[in-house]
Amino acid sequence: MVCKEIESMIPAFLADDLDTDDLREFMEHVDNCEECMEELSIQFLVLEGLARLEAGNVFDLQNELKLRIEESAHNLKRREGMQGLLYVLESLVVIAAITLVALFLVL
Repeated sequence: MVCKEIESMIPAFLADDLDTDDLREFMEHVDNCEECMEELSIQFLVLEGLARLEAGNVFDLQNELKLRIEESAHNLKRREGMQGLLYVLESLVVIAAITLVALFLVL
């Protein structure tokens, strides 16, 4: 993906609203692109900073962004594991259906 596409995905990332494939591409790109990481930091600081200032809360936004990125990486691994499990279950259903059809044909 190009930087413009990644930058347009930042609001969805911050809202935790990216699907698994988009999240994977986003995370890989941001991990390797200083400019996009900087843009992510800026948008996070503005969005969260304003909300925290309005609420009067104390905050460490740089650390919170780091934690958000780590949490997203963890969620991505979990989602990919779930997709793998789903593929296995779908395969088992297909095998069961084929077995049932074969049994009916034999009887």
